Amino acid sequence: MKPAPAKQIEVAPKSSAKSNAKSSVKSSTKAIDTRKTSEQKDKLVRDSFTMPQDDYALIARLKDRAVMFKRPAKKSELLRAGLHALQAMSAPALRAALDALTPLKSGRPKKQVD
Repeated sequence: MKPAPAKQIEVAPKSSAKSNAKSSVKSSTKAIDTRKTSEQKDKLVRDSFTMPQDDYALIARLKDRAVMFKRPAKKSELLRAGLHALQAMSAPALRAALDALTPLKSGRPKKQVD
């Protein structure tokens, strides 16, 4: 029985090895992306914003209402449901809802010194 011939290994310069590795990762990622199904999860985004205390209290009241019909809701669920409700409004109704809000200063509120 003949021994198998030794495999030749090419050693590439360090910089091109990195770029080859990156391109192979990118190409394999693209192949995976094309095979994803409709069960793929949406990318989540974290954000923060400021709102008046009364509006924040309104979230608590809406959460309590949801518990009354045995469907506990998170703040994010209420905000997302509100966005969908706003999206379904006509342009004049959306404008009226936005005009009914009290304008806020942009940015973070100043820290209170005790």
